[in-house]
Amino acid sequence: MRVFVPKESRTGERRVAITPDVLGRLKQNGLDVTIESGAGTSAGFGDELYRQAGATISPTASFADGDVVASVLPLTSEQFGQLRPGAITISFLPIHSATESIAASVAAKATSFSLEAIPRISRAQSMDALTSQALCAGYRCALVGAELSPRFFPLLMTAAGTVTPAQVLVLGAGVAGLQAIATARRLGGVVSAYDVRSSSADEVRSMGATFIELELEALEGAGGYAREMDESRAQRQRDLLAPHIAAADVVITTAAVPGRAAPRLITKEMMVGMKEGSVIVDLASESGGNVEGSVAGETLKTAAGVTVWGGKDVPSQLPYHASQLFSRNVVNLLLLMTKEGVVTPDFEDEIVDASAVTHNGVQRLPKPISEGGPQ
Repeated sequence: MRVFVPKESRTGERRVAITPDVLGRLKQNGLDVTIESGAGTSAGFGDELYRQAGATISPTASFADGDVVASVLPLTSEQFGQLRPGAITISFLPIHSATESIAASVAAKATSFSLEAIPRISRAQSMDALTSQALCAGYRCALVGAELSPRFFPLLMTAAGTVTPAQVLVLGAGVAGLQAIATARRLGGVVSAYDVRSSSADEVRSMGATFIELELEALEGAGGYAREMDESRAQRQRDLLAPHIAAADVVITTAAVPGRAAPRLITKEMMVGMKEGSVIVDLASESGGNVEGSVAGETLKTAAGVTVWGGKDVPSQLPYHASQLFSRNVVNLLLLMTKEGVVTPDFEDEIVDASAVTHNGVQRLPKPISEGGPQ
């Protein structure tokens, strides 16, 4: 069977779904790989690296050339229309927003797997692309904060006097938040963090940061994620966070609720109380924004002198390692379904069953509550 890896079509997307370092594993399991010419160039993987690793490079390859198509972002409706009957696709495929792609997959009778839907269980950790890409995003956010801030991050003792360290506040202590904490700490910042999940406190402290305790009930959700909160609770949280935000030199927001708009953590009124020259890095801009007024892909400055950076395609800004990590996630899922050189999804396997969005002309996800779907 042949795996086809196309060049990503969305402007600004620099990642590639399969990198040369994993081709040996695919070949050992009887799978051939065709790479569209230039697919990995933006990530630092030229065509020659793929040839040396055993892939076929084709400038004229089409989606009909693959039994399996691996991509970072969902295929477009037009691309799904080019697939051969019974083809398998593996990509990010947001169940609640990629409705056109999902409908096209159903029409093409393709079996499409969503990496967002990989269950958060021990056996699936090596396939969890949300985690691997969040790690890249968290690292990048801390670097952006340091770059935009007019301050040094570390404490410096100089002949001209002492430079005090930057105060960094991270809101949201999931994978991205914890990586932002770790990176800001390595840069020398004094870091504090908050999360609605009480279970995050020990993780934050283990990174050497201070966990902010608010007198609010915890919001633990399924799979280690946070639950959505009502507006009354959200307003009380903003009121309690306001003095911590005002004291910070750099604020990094990473809070998200799966399948929902990002929670609003910082309002324009709260920014008025921040110091001139303060920086806010909003990783959630693309999903509605944790910060009022942030725009994905833009850096704005408020009248009070606060810089607001809206994240867009953030893992793609570190395309080399983001692609390598993503590629390993894809290959681990693909090889789970591969027996003697043939990719055959076994829907008795909980990972396969949970992540297959469409199959044989039917949309399988999201499942209704009666079948174990979200409540």
